Amino acid sequence: MSTLKKFAGQTAIYGISTVISRFLNFILTPIYVGLYPAKVYGILTTLFSWASILNAILSFGMETTFFRFLNKHGNERKVYSNTFFTVAVVAVAFTIIALSASQGIAQWMHRENVASLDDYKIFIKLFIWILCVDALSVIPFAKLRADGRPIKYATIKLINISCFVGINLFFLFIVPLVIKNGWPLSSFFEQWFRHAWVGYVFIANLVASIVTLLLLLPELLQLTFDIDTRLISEMFLYSFPVLIANLSFIINENSDKLFLEKLLPGDVASTQVGIYGACSKIAIFLSIFIQAFRLGAEPFFFSYAKNRNAGETYAKIMHYFIIAISLIFVALVANIDLLKYFIRSHDPDQRILYWSGLQVVPVLLFGYVSLGIYMNLSIWYKLSDQTRYGLYISGIGAILTIVLNVIFIPKYSYIASAWISLFTYFTMMVLSYILGQKNYPIPYNLKKALLYLILAILTVVLSFNVFQRNIIAGNVLLVLFAAIAFFKERKELLQIMGKGNERS
Repeated sequence: MSTLKKFAGQTAIYGISTVISRFLNFILTPIYVGLYPAKVYGILTTLFSWASILNAILSFGMETTFFRFLNKHGNERKVYSNTFFTVAVVAVAFTIIALSASQGIAQWMHRENVASLDDYKIFIKLFIWILCVDALSVIPFAKLRADGRPIKYATIKLINISCFVGINLFFLFIVPLVIKNGWPLSSFFEQWFRHAWVGYVFIANLVASIVTLLLLLPELLQLTFDIDTRLISEMFLYSFPVLIANLSFIINENSDKLFLEKLLPGDVASTQVGIYGACSKIAIFLSIFIQAFRLGAEPFFFSYAKNRNAGETYAKIMHYFIIAISLIFVALVANIDLLKYFIRSHDPDQRILYWSGLQVVPVLLFGYVSLGIYMNLSIWYKLSDQTRYGLYISGIGAILTIVLNVIFIPKYSYIASAWISLFTYFTMMVLSYILGQKNYPIPYNLKKALLYLILAILTVVLSFNVFQRNIIAGNVLLVLFAAIAFFKERKELLQIMGKGNERS
Protein backbone atom coordinates (compact mmCIF):
# COMPACT_ATOMS: atom_id res chain seq x y z
CA MET A 1 0.00 0.00 0.00
CA SER A 2 2.90 2.37 0.63
CA THR A 3 3.83 2.10 -3.06
CA LEU A 4 0.33 3.03 -4.17
CA LYS A 5 0.23 5.85 -1.63
CA LYS A 6 3.51 7.25 -2.98
CA PHE A 7 2.16 7.02 -6.51
CA ALA A 8 -1.11 8.65 -5.46
CA GLY A 9 0.76 11.39 -3.57
CA GLN A 10 2.99 12.32 -6.50
CA THR A 11 0.07 12.14 -8.92
CA ALA A 12 -1.90 14.43 -6.59
CA ILE A 13 0.89 17.03 -6.72
CA TYR A 14 1.01 16.81 -10.51
CA GLY A 15 -2.78 16.94 -10.51
CA ILE A 16 -3.09 20.02 -8.32
CA SER A 17 -0.44 21.92 -10.28
CA THR A 18 -2.01 20.85 -13.58
CA VAL A 19 -5.48 21.90 -12.43
CA ILE A 20 -4.19 25.29 -11.28
CA SER A 21 -2.16 25.78 -14.47
CA ARG A 22 -5.00 24.77 -16.73
CA PHE A 23 -7.45 26.90 -14.75
CA LEU A 24 -5.20 29.95 -15.08
CA ASN A 25 -4.89 29.22 -18.78
CA PHE A 26 -8.60 28.53 -19.03
CA ILE A 27 -9.57 31.95 -17.70
CA LEU A 28 -8.04 33.34 -20.88
CA THR A 29 -10.71 31.56 -22.95
CA PRO A 30 -13.59 33.86 -21.95
CA ILE A 31 -11.23 36.82 -22.39
CA TYR A 32 -10.26 35.75 -25.92
CA VAL A 33 -13.87 34.92 -26.78
CA GLY A 34 -14.98 38.31 -25.49
CA LEU A 35 -12.33 40.19 -27.49
CA TYR A 36 -12.18 38.24 -30.73
CA PRO A 37 -14.90 37.18 -33.19
CA ALA A 38 -15.07 33.43 -33.77
CA LYS A 39 -13.12 33.69 -37.06
CA VAL A 40 -10.22 35.52 -35.34
CA TYR A 41 -10.23 33.09 -32.40
CA GLY A 42 -9.85 30.42 -35.06
CA ILE A 43 -6.29 31.69 -35.68
CA LEU A 44 -5.31 30.66 -32.15
CA THR A 45 -7.05 27.30 -32.49
CA THR A 46 -5.35 26.53 -35.81
CA LEU A 47 -1.83 27.57 -34.82
CA PHE A 48 -1.94 25.83 -31.45
CA SER A 49 -3.13 22.69 -33.25
CA TRP A 50 -0.09 22.86 -35.54
CA ALA A 51 2.11 23.49 -32.51
CA SER A 52 0.86 20.28 -30.86
CA ILE A 53 1.74 18.25 -33.95
CA LEU A 54 5.20 19.79 -34.30
CA ASN A 55 5.94 19.42 -30.58
CA ALA A 56 5.51 15.67 -30.97
CA ILE A 57 7.99 15.63 -33.84
CA LEU A 58 10.59 17.74 -32.06
CA SER A 59 10.51 15.70 -28.83
CA PHE A 60 10.99 12.60 -31.06
CA GLY A 61 9.40 10.27 -28.51
CA MET A 62 12.48 10.77 -26.33
CA GLU A 63 10.53 11.50 -23.14
CA THR A 64 9.21 7.93 -22.96
CA THR A 65 12.57 6.63 -24.22
CA PHE A 66 14.35 8.44 -21.38
CA PHE A 67 12.21 6.66 -18.75
CA ARG A 68 12.65 3.28 -20.40
CA PHE A 69 16.44 3.49 -20.83
CA LEU A 70 16.87 4.90 -17.35
CA ASN A 71 15.20 1.78 -16.02
CA LYS A 72 17.01 -0.46 -18.50
CA HIS A 73 20.60 0.86 -18.33
CA GLY A 74 20.75 2.63 -14.98
CA ASN A 75 23.38 5.23 -15.95
CA GLU A 76 21.16 8.29 -15.42
CA ARG A 77 23.59 11.03 -16.41
CA LYS A 78 24.64 9.28 -19.62
CA VAL A 79 21.05 8.50 -20.65
CA TYR A 80 19.94 12.02 -19.73
CA SER A 81 22.71 13.76 -21.71
CA ASN A 82 22.37 11.65 -24.84
CA THR A 83 18.59 11.99 -24.82
CA PHE A 84 18.75 15.77 -24.39
CA PHE A 85 21.32 16.37 -27.14
CA THR A 86 19.34 14.20 -29.55
CA VAL A 87 16.26 16.38 -29.01
CA ALA A 88 18.37 19.56 -29.15
CA VAL A 89 19.86 18.67 -32.54
CA VAL A 90 16.40 17.95 -33.97
CA ALA A 91 15.04 21.22 -32.52
CA VAL A 92 17.85 23.39 -33.87
CA ALA A 93 17.66 21.80 -37.32
CA PHE A 94 13.90 22.35 -37.39
CA THR A 95 14.26 25.99 -36.34
CA ILE A 96 16.79 26.77 -39.10
CA ILE A 97 14.69 25.09 -41.80
CA ALA A 98 11.36 26.50 -40.59
CA LEU A 99 12.62 30.09 -40.31
CA SER A 100 13.95 29.96 -43.86
CA ALA A 101 10.51 28.77 -45.04
CA SER A 102 8.43 31.02 -42.76
CA GLN A 103 7.27 33.38 -45.51
CA GLY A 104 5.94 30.52 -47.62
CA ILE A 105 4.20 29.00 -44.59
CA ALA A 106 2.57 32.35 -43.81
CA GLN A 107 1.30 32.70 -47.38
CA TRP A 108 -0.13 29.18 -47.26
CA MET A 109 -2.00 29.82 -43.99
CA HIS A 110 -3.05 33.41 -44.72
CA ARG A 111 -6.73 34.39 -44.81
CA GLU A 112 -7.25 37.99 -45.92
CA ASN A 113 -10.46 38.59 -43.98
CA VAL A 114 -8.92 37.44 -40.69
CA ALA A 115 -5.46 39.08 -40.47
CA SER A 116 -2.88 40.62 -42.80
CA LEU A 117 -0.09 38.61 -44.43
CA ASP A 118 2.51 40.60 -42.48
CA ASP A 119 0.78 39.57 -39.25
CA TYR A 120 0.82 35.93 -40.29
CA LYS A 121 4.57 36.17 -40.97
CA ILE A 122 5.09 37.44 -37.41
CA PHE A 123 2.84 34.73 -35.94
CA ILE A 124 4.74 31.96 -37.75
CA LYS A 125 8.19 33.20 -36.67
CA LEU A 126 7.08 33.53 -33.04
CA PHE A 127 5.66 30.02 -33.12
CA ILE A 128 8.85 28.55 -34.54
CA TRP A 129 10.86 29.98 -31.64
CA ILE A 130 8.24 28.82 -29.13
CA LEU A 131 8.49 25.29 -30.49
CA CYS A 132 12.30 25.31 -30.31
CA VAL A 133 12.46 26.56 -26.72
CA ASP A 134 9.71 24.18 -25.57
CA ALA A 135 11.54 21.23 -27.16
CA LEU A 136 14.70 22.05 -25.17
CA SER A 137 12.66 21.87 -21.96
CA VAL A 138 11.16 18.41 -22.56
CA ILE A 139 13.98 16.19 -21.25
CA PRO A 140 14.90 18.39 -18.23
CA PHE A 141 11.22 18.18 -17.21
CA ALA A 142 11.33 14.39 -17.70
CA LYS A 143 14.39 14.26 -15.45
CA LEU A 144 12.49 16.03 -12.67
CA ARG A 145 9.73 13.41 -12.96
CA ALA A 146 12.23 10.53 -13.00
CA ASP A 147 14.00 11.95 -9.93
CA GLY A 148 10.70 12.06 -8.03
CA ARG A 149 10.63 15.85 -7.74
CA PRO A 150 7.00 16.70 -8.49
CA ILE A 151 7.05 19.87 -6.38
CA LYS A 152 9.81 21.51 -8.43
CA TYR A 153 8.17 20.29 -11.64
CA ALA A 154 4.85 21.76 -10.53
CA THR A 155 6.40 25.03 -9.39
CA ILE A 156 8.09 25.66 -12.74
CA LYS A 157 4.92 24.79 -14.63
CA LEU A 158 2.94 27.22 -12.47
CA ILE A 159 5.48 29.97 -13.06
CA ASN A 160 5.26 29.26 -16.79
CA ILE A 161 1.50 29.62 -16.96
CA SER A 162 1.53 32.61 -14.60
CA CYS A 163 3.92 34.41 -16.95
CA PHE A 164 1.78 33.52 -19.93
CA VAL A 165 -1.45 34.71 -18.31
CA GLY A 166 0.18 37.79 -16.78
CA ILE A 167 1.68 39.01 -20.05
CA ASN A 168 -1.63 38.39 -21.82
CA LEU A 169 -3.48 40.49 -19.26
CA PHE A 170 -0.79 43.18 -19.50
CA PHE A 171 -1.22 43.60 -23.26
CA LEU A 172 -4.97 43.06 -23.41
CA PHE A 173 -6.04 45.19 -20.42
CA ILE A 174 -3.30 47.11 -18.60
CA VAL A 175 -1.71 48.81 -21.62
CA PRO A 176 -5.10 49.93 -23.05
CA LEU A 177 -6.00 51.28 -19.59
CA VAL A 178 -2.73 53.23 -19.39
CA ILE A 179 -3.31 54.74 -22.85
CA LYS A 180 -6.98 55.55 -22.17
CA ASN A 181 -6.25 57.38 -18.90
CA GLY A 182 -3.05 59.08 -20.06
CA TRP A 183 -1.01 57.52 -17.27
CA PRO A 184 2.83 57.49 -17.29
CA LEU A 185 4.27 55.71 -20.37
CA SER A 186 1.01 56.21 -22.28
CA SER A 187 2.79 58.13 -25.05
CA PHE A 188 5.39 55.33 -25.31
CA PHE A 189 2.71 52.65 -25.69
CA GLU A 190 0.71 54.71 -28.20
CA GLN A 191 3.65 54.65 -30.63
CA TRP A 192 3.46 50.91 -31.24
CA PHE A 193 0.57 49.31 -29.35
CA ARG A 194 -2.20 47.60 -31.34
CA HIS A 195 -5.45 47.07 -29.51
CA ALA A 196 -6.54 43.39 -29.17
CA TRP A 197 -3.79 42.16 -31.51
CA VAL A 198 -3.60 38.36 -31.59
CA GLY A 199 0.19 38.48 -31.83
CA TYR A 200 0.45 39.45 -28.15
CA VAL A 201 -0.78 35.95 -27.26
CA PHE A 202 2.19 34.44 -29.10
CA ILE A 203 4.66 36.91 -27.60
CA ALA A 204 3.38 35.99 -24.12
CA ASN A 205 3.85 32.30 -24.94
CA LEU A 206 7.44 32.81 -26.11
CA VAL A 207 8.43 34.84 -23.05
CA ALA A 208 6.88 32.23 -20.73
CA SER A 209 8.77 29.44 -22.54
CA ILE A 210 12.10 31.28 -22.22
CA VAL A 211 11.51 31.89 -18.49
CA THR A 212 10.77 28.17 -18.08
CA LEU A 213 14.00 27.15 -19.80
CA LEU A 214 15.97 29.51 -17.55
CA LEU A 215 14.35 27.95 -14.46
CA LEU A 216 15.52 24.54 -15.72
CA LEU A 217 19.13 25.79 -15.84
CA PRO A 218 20.20 23.64 -12.80
CA GLU A 219 19.09 20.54 -14.73
CA LEU A 220 20.80 21.78 -17.90
CA LEU A 221 24.07 22.29 -16.01
CA GLN A 222 24.07 18.57 -15.14
CA LEU A 223 24.50 17.67 -18.80
CA THR A 224 27.78 16.12 -19.92
CA PHE A 225 29.18 15.77 -23.43
CA ASP A 226 29.54 12.01 -23.03
CA ILE A 227 28.03 11.22 -26.43
CA ASP A 228 27.47 7.50 -27.01
CA THR A 229 26.48 6.82 -30.62
CA ARG A 230 25.61 3.20 -29.85
CA LEU A 231 23.26 4.26 -27.06
CA ILE A 232 21.68 6.90 -29.31
CA SER A 233 21.14 4.27 -32.01
CA GLU A 234 19.39 1.99 -29.49
CA MET A 235 17.26 4.89 -28.29
CA PHE A 236 16.31 5.79 -31.85
CA LEU A 237 15.16 2.22 -32.52
CA TYR A 238 12.96 2.39 -29.42
CA SER A 239 11.78 5.99 -29.85
CA PHE A 240 10.96 6.05 -33.57
CA PRO A 241 7.78 3.97 -33.18
CA VAL A 242 6.95 6.09 -30.11
CA LEU A 243 7.43 9.22 -32.21
CA ILE A 244 5.10 7.94 -34.93
CA ALA A 245 2.59 6.83 -32.28
CA ASN A 246 2.74 10.22 -30.57
CA LEU A 247 2.47 12.00 -33.90
CA SER A 248 -0.52 9.88 -34.86
CA PHE A 249 -2.12 10.66 -31.51
CA ILE A 250 -1.56 14.40 -31.99
CA ILE A 251 -3.01 14.14 -35.49
CA ASN A 252 -6.08 12.47 -33.98
CA GLU A 253 -6.29 15.27 -31.41
CA ASN A 254 -5.75 18.29 -33.64
CA SER A 255 -6.23 17.50 -37.32
CA ASP A 256 -10.00 17.97 -37.12
CA LYS A 257 -9.49 21.72 -36.53
CA LEU A 258 -7.04 21.86 -39.43
CA PHE A 259 -9.41 19.98 -41.74
CA LEU A 260 -12.29 22.25 -40.74
CA GLU A 261 -10.14 25.22 -41.72
CA LYS A 262 -9.25 23.76 -45.10
CA LEU A 263 -12.41 21.84 -46.10
CA LEU A 264 -14.98 24.52 -45.32
CA PRO A 265 -15.28 27.73 -47.34
CA GLY A 266 -13.91 31.17 -46.32
CA ASP A 267 -15.52 32.83 -43.30
CA VAL A 268 -17.46 29.67 -42.53
CA ALA A 269 -14.22 27.78 -41.91
CA SER A 270 -12.73 30.30 -39.47
CA THR A 271 -16.04 30.64 -37.61
CA GLN A 272 -16.59 26.89 -37.31
CA VAL A 273 -13.02 26.37 -36.08
CA GLY A 274 -13.55 29.13 -33.51
CA ILE A 275 -16.81 27.61 -32.22
CA TYR A 276 -15.38 24.09 -32.08
CA GLY A 277 -12.13 25.24 -30.48
CA ALA A 278 -13.96 27.26 -27.82
CA CYS A 279 -16.45 24.49 -26.91
CA SER A 280 -13.71 21.88 -26.81
CA LYS A 281 -12.13 23.92 -24.00
CA ILE A 282 -14.85 22.59 -21.68
CA ALA A 283 -13.67 19.05 -22.41
CA ILE A 284 -10.17 20.12 -21.33
CA PHE A 285 -11.28 19.72 -17.70
CA LEU A 286 -11.24 15.96 -18.25
CA SER A 287 -7.94 16.03 -20.14
CA ILE A 288 -6.40 17.79 -17.11
CA PHE A 289 -6.99 14.67 -15.01
CA ILE A 290 -5.58 12.45 -17.78
CA GLN A 291 -2.46 14.59 -18.08
CA ALA A 292 -1.92 14.65 -14.31
CA PHE A 293 -2.29 10.87 -14.18
CA ARG A 294 0.19 10.39 -17.05
CA LEU A 295 2.79 12.62 -15.40
CA GLY A 296 2.79 10.46 -12.29
CA ALA A 297 2.07 7.11 -13.90
CA GLU A 298 4.67 6.89 -16.66
CA PRO A 299 7.82 7.05 -14.50
CA PHE A 300 6.08 4.92 -11.82
CA PHE A 301 5.14 2.15 -14.27
CA PHE A 302 8.69 1.92 -15.61
CA SER A 303 10.33 1.93 -12.18
CA TYR A 304 7.86 -0.67 -10.79
CA ALA A 305 8.02 -3.05 -13.77
CA LYS A 306 10.43 -5.53 -12.15
CA ASN A 307 8.27 -6.09 -9.06
CA ARG A 308 6.62 -9.49 -8.74
CA ASN A 309 3.10 -8.10 -8.35
CA ALA A 310 3.46 -5.36 -10.98
CA GLY A 311 0.55 -6.63 -13.09
CA GLU A 312 -1.88 -6.65 -10.17
CA THR A 313 -0.79 -3.14 -9.19
CA TYR A 314 -1.28 -1.83 -12.74
CA ALA A 315 -4.74 -3.45 -12.85
CA LYS A 316 -5.75 -1.84 -9.55
CA ILE A 317 -4.55 1.57 -10.72
CA MET A 318 -6.58 1.16 -13.93
CA HIS A 319 -9.67 0.19 -11.92
CA TYR A 320 -9.65 3.35 -9.81
CA PHE A 321 -8.65 5.44 -12.81
CA ILE A 322 -11.81 4.35 -14.66
CA ILE A 323 -13.99 5.16 -11.64
CA ALA A 324 -12.41 8.61 -11.29
CA ILE A 325 -12.58 9.47 -14.98
CA SER A 326 -16.21 8.30 -15.19
CA LEU A 327 -17.17 10.52 -12.25
CA ILE A 328 -15.48 13.55 -13.86
CA PHE A 329 -17.23 12.79 -17.16
CA VAL A 330 -20.64 12.75 -15.47
CA ALA A 331 -19.87 15.82 -13.34
CA LEU A 332 -18.84 17.96 -16.31
CA VAL A 333 -21.94 17.12 -18.33
CA ALA A 334 -24.18 17.68 -15.28
CA ASN A 335 -22.81 21.22 -14.95
CA ILE A 336 -22.36 22.13 -18.59
CA ASP A 337 -24.82 25.03 -18.34
CA LEU A 338 -22.50 26.61 -15.78
CA LEU A 339 -19.28 25.81 -17.62
CA LYS A 340 -20.60 27.36 -20.84
CA TYR A 341 -20.11 30.82 -19.31
CA PHE A 342 -16.38 30.34 -19.72
CA ILE A 343 -16.98 30.83 -23.45
CA ARG A 344 -19.40 33.75 -23.16
CA SER A 345 -18.94 36.68 -25.54
CA HIS A 346 -20.01 40.25 -24.78
CA ASP A 347 -21.79 40.29 -28.13
CA PRO A 348 -25.15 38.43 -27.76
CA ASP A 349 -24.98 37.16 -31.35
CA GLN A 350 -21.44 35.83 -30.88
CA ARG A 351 -22.50 34.26 -27.58
CA ILE A 352 -25.32 32.34 -29.27
CA LEU A 353 -22.88 31.34 -32.01
CA TYR A 354 -20.33 29.94 -29.55
CA TRP A 355 -22.96 28.14 -27.44
CA SER A 356 -24.42 26.46 -30.51
CA GLY A 357 -21.46 24.07 -30.30
CA LEU A 358 -22.23 22.76 -26.79
CA GLN A 359 -23.85 19.64 -28.26
CA VAL A 360 -20.42 18.23 -29.09
CA VAL A 361 -19.06 18.50 -25.54
CA PRO A 362 -20.42 15.14 -24.18
CA VAL A 363 -19.11 13.43 -27.32
CA LEU A 364 -15.66 14.97 -26.91
CA LEU A 365 -15.66 14.10 -23.21
CA PHE A 366 -16.28 10.39 -23.79
CA GLY A 367 -13.58 10.54 -26.44
CA TYR A 368 -11.23 11.74 -23.70
CA VAL A 369 -12.44 8.91 -21.44
CA SER A 370 -11.46 6.41 -24.15
CA LEU A 371 -8.17 8.22 -24.70
CA GLY A 372 -7.34 8.14 -20.99
CA ILE A 373 -7.95 4.40 -20.81
CA TYR A 374 -5.89 3.88 -23.96
CA MET A 375 -2.97 5.82 -22.48
CA ASN A 376 -3.18 3.67 -19.35
CA LEU A 377 -3.33 0.49 -21.42
CA SER A 378 -0.44 1.54 -23.67
CA ILE A 379 2.12 0.86 -20.95
CA TRP A 380 2.23 -2.80 -22.04
CA TYR A 381 4.07 -2.17 -25.32
CA LYS A 382 6.42 0.36 -23.70
CA LEU A 383 7.42 -2.02 -20.90
CA SER A 384 7.90 -4.98 -23.23
CA ASP A 385 9.94 -2.99 -25.81
CA GLN A 386 7.25 -3.63 -28.43
CA THR A 387 6.74 0.01 -29.31
CA ARG A 388 5.90 -0.91 -32.89
CA TYR A 389 2.42 -1.82 -31.63
CA GLY A 390 1.95 1.78 -30.50
CA LEU A 391 2.80 2.80 -34.05
CA TYR A 392 0.27 0.34 -35.50
CA ILE A 393 -2.56 1.36 -33.16
CA SER A 394 -2.00 5.09 -33.44
CA GLY A 395 -1.44 4.75 -37.18
CA ILE A 396 -4.85 3.12 -37.57
CA GLY A 397 -6.29 5.94 -35.48
CA ALA A 398 -4.65 8.59 -37.65
CA ILE A 399 -5.90 6.98 -40.86
CA LEU A 400 -9.44 6.80 -39.47
CA THR A 401 -9.25 10.44 -38.39
CA ILE A 402 -7.99 11.72 -41.72
CA VAL A 403 -10.23 9.66 -43.99
CA LEU A 404 -13.43 10.16 -42.00
CA ASN A 405 -12.85 13.90 -41.53
CA VAL A 406 -12.27 14.37 -45.26
CA ILE A 407 -15.48 12.47 -46.03
CA PHE A 408 -17.82 13.96 -43.41
CA ILE A 409 -16.61 17.49 -42.55
CA PRO A 410 -17.90 19.10 -45.78
CA LYS A 411 -21.42 17.90 -44.91
CA TYR A 412 -21.54 17.85 -41.09
CA SER A 413 -18.81 20.35 -40.10
CA TYR A 414 -17.48 20.11 -36.51
CA ILE A 415 -20.29 17.72 -35.45
CA ALA A 416 -18.58 15.11 -37.59
CA SER A 417 -15.18 15.98 -36.10
CA ALA A 418 -16.41 15.34 -32.55
CA TRP A 419 -17.94 11.94 -33.35
CA ILE A 420 -14.91 10.90 -35.42
CA SER A 421 -12.64 11.80 -32.50
CA LEU A 422 -14.71 9.59 -30.19
CA PHE A 423 -14.81 6.70 -32.67
CA THR A 424 -11.06 6.87 -33.22
CA TYR A 425 -10.11 6.89 -29.54
CA PHE A 426 -12.60 4.12 -28.77
CA THR A 427 -11.11 1.99 -31.56
CA MET A 428 -7.57 2.60 -30.29
CA MET A 429 -8.63 1.68 -26.74
CA VAL A 430 -10.18 -1.62 -27.85
CA LEU A 431 -7.21 -2.53 -30.07
CA SER A 432 -4.72 -1.79 -27.29
CA TYR A 433 -6.64 -3.96 -24.82
CA ILE A 434 -6.88 -6.91 -27.21
CA LEU A 435 -3.23 -6.77 -28.31
CA GLY A 436 -2.02 -6.10 -24.78
CA GLN A 437 -3.79 -9.12 -23.31
CA LYS A 438 -2.22 -11.25 -26.02
CA ASN A 439 1.36 -9.94 -25.75
CA TYR A 440 1.70 -8.65 -22.17
CA PRO A 441 -1.29 -9.82 -20.09
CA ILE A 442 -2.40 -7.62 -17.19
CA PRO A 443 -5.36 -8.86 -15.07
CA TYR A 444 -7.73 -5.93 -15.61
CA ASN A 445 -11.26 -6.29 -14.22
CA LEU A 446 -13.10 -5.94 -17.53
CA LYS A 447 -16.61 -6.55 -16.15
CA LYS A 448 -16.39 -3.77 -13.58
CA ALA A 449 -14.78 -1.42 -16.07
CA LEU A 450 -17.63 -1.93 -18.54
CA LEU A 451 -20.18 -1.53 -15.75
CA TYR A 452 -18.88 1.91 -14.76
CA LEU A 453 -18.45 3.09 -18.34
CA ILE A 454 -21.96 2.02 -19.42
CA LEU A 455 -23.48 3.51 -16.26
CA ALA A 456 -21.62 6.78 -16.90
CA ILE A 457 -22.89 6.95 -20.51
CA LEU A 458 -26.49 6.29 -19.44
CA THR A 459 -26.24 8.97 -16.73
CA VAL A 460 -24.88 11.49 -19.23
CA VAL A 461 -27.63 10.74 -21.77
CA LEU A 462 -30.26 11.28 -19.07
CA SER A 463 -28.63 14.50 -17.87
CA PHE A 464 -27.96 16.07 -21.27
CA ASN A 465 -30.78 14.81 -23.47
CA VAL A 466 -33.68 13.68 -21.27
CA PHE A 467 -33.41 16.39 -18.59
CA GLN A 468 -32.20 18.96 -21.15
CA ARG A 469 -29.06 20.05 -19.21
CA ASN A 470 -31.02 20.85 -16.04
CA ILE A 471 -28.31 21.49 -13.44
CA ILE A 472 -30.31 20.19 -10.46
CA ALA A 473 -31.34 16.97 -12.20
CA GLY A 474 -27.83 16.49 -13.53
CA ASN A 475 -26.22 16.79 -10.11
CA VAL A 476 -28.79 14.47 -8.51
CA LEU A 477 -27.79 11.90 -11.12
CA LEU A 478 -24.13 12.60 -10.36
CA VAL A 479 -24.68 11.94 -6.63
CA LEU A 480 -26.52 8.70 -7.45
CA PHE A 481 -23.66 7.59 -9.71
CA ALA A 482 -21.09 8.39 -7.00
CA ALA A 483 -23.18 6.54 -4.38
CA ILE A 484 -23.37 3.42 -6.57
CA ALA A 485 -19.59 3.53 -7.11
CA PHE A 486 -18.93 3.90 -3.38
CA PHE A 487 -21.36 1.07 -2.55
CA LYS A 488 -19.62 -1.23 -5.05
CA GLU A 489 -16.12 -0.33 -3.82
CA ARG A 490 -16.78 0.24 -0.10
CA LYS A 491 -15.19 -2.98 1.15
CA GLU A 492 -11.91 -2.45 -0.67
CA LEU A 493 -11.84 1.26 0.14
CA LEU A 494 -12.38 0.58 3.84
CA GLN A 495 -9.75 -2.15 3.72
CA ILE A 496 -7.23 0.22 2.14
CA MET A 497 -8.02 2.91 4.69
CA GLY A 498 -7.73 0.38 7.49
CA LYS A 499 -4.34 -0.81 6.28
CA GLY A 500 -3.23 2.76 5.96
CA ASN A 501 -4.22 3.45 9.58
CA GLU A 502 -2.43 0.35 10.79
CA ARG A 503 0.78 1.41 9.05
CA SER A 504 0.55 4.90 10.44
